[in-house]
Amino acid sequence: MTARAQPRVVAAVLGPTASGKSALGVALAERLGGEIVGCDSTAVYRGFDIGTDKVPLCEQRGIPHHCVDIVEPDRDYTAADYARDAMAAIQAVHARGRLPVIVGGTGFYYRALVRGLFPGPGRDDRLRGRLEALAARRGPERLHRLLARIDPPSAARIRPRDEMRVVRALEVYFQSGRTLTEHFADTRAPLAGWTVVAIALRPPWEEIARRVAERVDRQFARGIEGEVRAILARGVPPSARPFTGYVYRTVLELVRGVRDAASAREVIVRENCRYARRQLIWFRKEPNLVWIHRAGDRAEALGEVEPLVAAQMVARQAPGPPGEHPTNVP
Repeated sequence: MTARAQPRVVAAVLGPTASGKSALGVALAERLGGEIVGCDSTAVYRGFDIGTDKVPLCEQRGIPHHCVDIVEPDRDYTAADYARDAMAAIQAVHARGRLPVIVGGTGFYYRALVRGLFPGPGRDDRLRGRLEALAARRGPERLHRLLARIDPPSAARIRPRDEMRVVRALEVYFQSGRTLTEHFADTRAPLAGWTVVAIALRPPWEEIARRVAERVDRQFARGIEGEVRAILARGVPPSARPFTGYVYRTVLELVRGVRDAASAREVIVRENCRYARRQLIWFRKEPNLVWIHRAGDRAEALGEVEPLVAAQMVARQAPGPPGEHPTNVP
């Protein structure tokens, strides 16, 4: 089959932290002739390796990895940037006659790529500051009631105490005169016209918690504290975007002497588990995911997933007409 005849199929391996996504993604790419497209909001930054569990070169099995180590840590990198870069990588992988395999746990990045981001206005620091000041005085619920009058569908979707998203919804409306709901109606997904076979991993919670603790132990054994010291020594400021994540933020506190190693480990394990729960909640809201109730590094997981993807690669021998949204295959 020539590269031009390849079906426009994308596989995606998603799920919470420590669920074995990387191992399953690499195994799937190896079996089906694929390349990995990362979907992690911290792994895009160069030098932040241990805390993001980037797959070491020796474990990549010769599979190219894209959208990893592509941004300097002092640069802000948005979901829109990711959607653009990931789409370029997917098109290049497809042009080589290979299967793009999206792997990661940053749900907003995945949504930006598969469902699109609205073409709304950018950040307005002055307006945002006024809204945040109002929330500080009156509570975020006051802003939510205002949003409910302006844009009832968005208010129904956003929780009253989710101040960040409520502020953004109001910011968009006051800048553009159009609601988030109206902007979303004009959104076109970057992967429109592609078939997306999306897998979500959900091992038993007790197993996730155990794997999280084991992973944190490995990160400290591999020298995450030394990694942070080296990053700072290169002149990367503590205010850099990758340091805002809880793992690197906590290790930064360790390096500064704010907490000891035992406390840092405890905090990272606890926050990892909370993050895993939030990831599961996010992905439960994504349509058409196939849930695999085991860790991705188990042979049985590959046995479940490979036939699903392979079947679509055979079924979609020619690209169909572009649609408003990608085709998600349950």
